[in-house]
Amino acid sequence: MKPENLDKIIRLRHELHRHPDLSLHEEGTMAILRAFLEENTSLEIAEREGWFYAVRYGDPDRAPIAFRADMDALPIDESGDAEFSRVSENPGVSHKCGHDGHMAALCGLALELDAAEPGTAKMNEKLPRTVYMIFQPAEEIGRGAEHCAGMIREKGISEIYAFHNLGGYPEGALVFRRGLTQPASEGLTIRFHGKTCHAGAPEEGINPAEALARTALRAQELNAADSCAEPDRWCTITGMKCGDADFGISPGEASLAVTLRAAGEAVMKEMEEDLVRYAGRLAEESGLRTDREISDYFPETRNHDEALERVLRAARELKILMIGMKEMWRASEDFGHYLKECPGAIFYIGNGKDWPALHTAQYDFNDRILGTAVDLFSRLALGE
Repeated sequence: MKPENLDKIIRLRHELHRHPDLSLHEEGTMAILRAFLEENTSLEIAEREGWFYAVRYGDPDRAPIAFRADMDALPIDESGDAEFSRVSENPGVSHKCGHDGHMAALCGLALELDAAEPGTAKMNEKLPRTVYMIFQPAEEIGRGAEHCAGMIREKGISEIYAFHNLGGYPEGALVFRRGLTQPASEGLTIRFHGKTCHAGAPEEGINPAEALARTALRAQELNAADSCAEPDRWCTITGMKCGDADFGISPGEASLAVTLRAAGEAVMKEMEEDLVRYAGRLAEESGLRTDREISDYFPETRNHDEALERVLRAARELKILMIGMKEMWRASEDFGHYLKECPGAIFYIGNGKDWPALHTAQYDFNDRILGTAVDLFSRLALGE
């Protein structure tokens, strides 16, 4: 990409890093992005409820293409880390997954496309197709893409792409996987409702501790049942609660929280029903009641072959090192909602083999991979 454009988006990335927003509260982030696009491009910007998109019009006889960037940050404090010169100014919130870099890269694409014919946001025959750039909220909690995916049908978008930065791979390498690339997942909370009583007369109450413990063991069994060379499901206990360690009270309420993760949504739902049925049987035997709550629901992300081939072709043309992933990346990604609506692919760009892991206090996006991301997006947008 043009050096002056790269400088602009690096500065933009740093500004976004200093002003992170949590999921569904991205108003400040959107204001920064809109101001940048309005000042530096002539793209048309359309606001939606809690998100927006920018569009560069091209040949109206070809179906449009779209690119997505996620906007939300994580509830991780960065203020005490002296290594950062661009520390988050929002206490307890920081861009520890690199979404600031994803947004900056999409703005870099906007700069590159606008240079095709500056000064107009009208139909531009010099672009092979219309390009939509979607700035999506709430990826971290799995609620953003589902909210935005209707745009695919509304605008007749024929393909969509996104990237994620990823440590453990050479800096600037294109990392990819055919087919299933990230699993489905959900947070499942099972609550047990019994009867509180004095700890000196436990027979007068209904304590859910045993049911909670046995259900937790069942969750572990679900996870261990597929401990084979290539497991397709995982059940991780993320929280357990029963009482408040008040030695005069026998508790009547308990809860178990697990993350269910699987190669597909159907398998994940089978795990959910298994655990809920098991807890229900225990509850019935003990005189308890149960209920469930689902949070942070993500579909599986499954790349389309033809779209991924376009990504690989672009990488070959740019002489970028390509590395195939043997196993899926187990982190979940709501980009799968878009892939249910049209063909597309998500790919990864290496931060560096020894780069700090995502979702840790030590992590920061690697500015040196921004140009690679923009170049790949540009090839996909402008290619025939």
